[in-house]
Amino acid sequence: MSSFRSDLWCMAFVRRHNDMGNMCVVARRGDPIAGQIFIEVDHLDGTCSLFTPAPTISRGDSAGQMFQRRFARVEPAKVRERIDQEISFDPDLWVLSIDLRGDDPGIDMVREPKA
Repeated sequence: MSSFRSDLWCMAFVRRHNDMGNMCVVARRGDPIAGQIFIEVDHLDGTCSLFTPAPTISRGDSAGQMFQRRFARVEPAKVRERIDQEISFDPDLWVLSIDLRGDDPGIDMVREPKA
């Protein structure tokens, strides 16, 4: 089974969060079929988190979008810098931006390694 198109997945994500009362927008449109998706979370307290696609090897048998937490509650400039770095070599990237006080954007995530 293959993954959803990027544009359809992004539109569903944005609509679901806006329906739940979370402000969510497409900050950057990428390739409609296979663009990678980054999710930028503004925690409304001066910090941001960034979720990026999980490496294929860590997804297991899952056919859907799987994410990993790249940054957790860091300065917004650090998240913006990472997104800009990715865009410089992958112009097909999607960026979704959501205002969310909590830490769970409601996405499938790979397990984080224990420290």
